[in-house]
Amino acid sequence: MRFLITAGPTREPIDPVRYLSNRSSGKMGYAIAEAAIEAGHEVVLISGPVHVDPPRGAKLISISTSDQMFDAVHRRARDCDVLVMCAAVADYKPAKVSKRKIKKRDENVSLELMPTRDVLVSLSKEDRSAKQRIRRGEQFLVVGFAAETENVEANARRKLQKKNCDIVVANDVSRADSGMESDINEVIILFRDREIKKISRAPKKIVARELIKIFANVCEKRLTKKIA
Repeated sequence: MRFLITAGPTREPIDPVRYLSNRSSGKMGYAIAEAAIEAGHEVVLISGPVHVDPPRGAKLISISTSDQMFDAVHRRARDCDVLVMCAAVADYKPAKVSKRKIKKRDENVSLELMPTRDVLVSLSKEDRSAKQRIRRGEQFLVVGFAAETENVEANARRKLQKKNCDIVVANDVSRADSGMESDINEVIILFRDREIKKISRAPKKIVARELIKIFANVCEKRLTKKIA
């Protein structure tokens, strides 16, 4: 199978030396890419700025901003069987980027923000038609990730429906001992048919291997159904 995996944060520039970003380390996305390669799958990894070595065998595409992530995913989505959107893409970016460094002043400064383009929504629209056009008549599995601090399952369920994902992997990032920046994770996996699975607290590499098994199994079931 051909996996397209996104990982890490994005950086939204404010001026030549400052940017908006988040705490994503990229460890979960890189672990998923490594697990997919170990399982014999092809992997294209689109990554924001991280301090993690890419897994050997993955085709690495480095990006920085949410717009670059948007364009990179759209250029390559037609060639994948599974799209895993693990990156923490910024929800907002500065409405204006200063060409010069903004000097410090003894007064408050307001920063106007505007929404970034939503990759998942842009792929799915209101139904599957957009995905089918991108995939030339074939559907690819779309996996979203939800980093939540409260009501984890309910918020992930809303994301699954709103963004028309096939699967959403959710985790609680309010804990200091797992999730973002940690080597440990614990996730809830939600499916379109309302099935729910859980992977207990474990190293991200272990969690990633279990996730790859789940994603591959769903794809195999789809293929069997089409053949039948």
